[in-house]
Amino acid sequence: MSDNTPQTDEPAGGETADPTNDDMLVETDVAAATSGSTAGATPDPVIRSRDLDVFYGEEQALDSIDIDIPENRVTAIIGPSGCGKSTFLRCINRMNDRIDACRVTGELSLRGKNVYDDDVDPVALRRRVGMVFQEPNPFPKSIYDNVAYGLEIQNIEGDHDEIVEQSLKRAALWDEVSHQLDSSGLELSGGQQQRLCIARAIAPDPEVLLMDEPASALDPVATSQVEDLIEELAEDYTVVIVTHNMQQAARISDKTAVFLTGGELVEFGDTDQIFENPEHQRVEDYITGKFG
Repeated sequence: MSDNTPQTDEPAGGETADPTNDDMLVETDVAAATSGSTAGATPDPVIRSRDLDVFYGEEQALDSIDIDIPENRVTAIIGPSGCGKSTFLRCINRMNDRIDACRVTGELSLRGKNVYDDDVDPVALRRRVGMVFQEPNPFPKSIYDNVAYGLEIQNIEGDHDEIVEQSLKRAALWDEVSHQLDSSGLELSGGQQQRLCIARAIAPDPEVLLMDEPASALDPVATSQVEDLIEELAEDYTVVIVTHNMQQAARISDKTAVFLTGGELVEFGDTDQIFENPEHQRVEDYITGKFG
């Protein structure tokens, strides 16, 4: 992990806490807080941060982060180890709440609602913001039960068989596992396990999908499959991905944010512009390998 924050084995997009507290995240506060933009206007960002600071005890991990992340796009976050990439990602669904020494100030909003407001329930927030971790972490359950897990603990209605099938298809895994849904998810290959975790994350139909170096533990073939999948998922989800692989960011993302030492967001813009004509010398030095 790039920020030395602990990884948890909770289901992406949900967790095992009591699902009955959904009222704490009022629908009108987050899900329906979109503005009525006119045709041709630039839509409001799905995720926006202003003056976002994060501290682990006395150590500052993020320094005054301002960023607007657009809907149905892939936004890549790149930068050297320890620059705050994963910390920022975990702020979006408040995973940093699990770290006692962590303190967050400033604002980070989802569709105009500050996710750190007192009336926001982190459990309900994580149902709208799914997450896929660096290491594939399927549960010691069947393939079917892995995908259906979030549906069951969140009391999501509907045909679970259909949702599981569609989630596996959208994760480009159905054709490989449709004949063995009762088999353990732990028996799959590493690349298949990661796609299973993606299927599990999207089954509850979140708005945002966070991915923390999802291909770093995979071989080149599995990495290519995951990259192709990420581009397809952006048609339905807002995807934010942390990656150490700058070539990967250049291949799959629409927007790129460059974090550098000290938890500073140095540059954010269209991916082509960031890689071909960055505005800041520090960014150019990092991209060209002069440091990092």
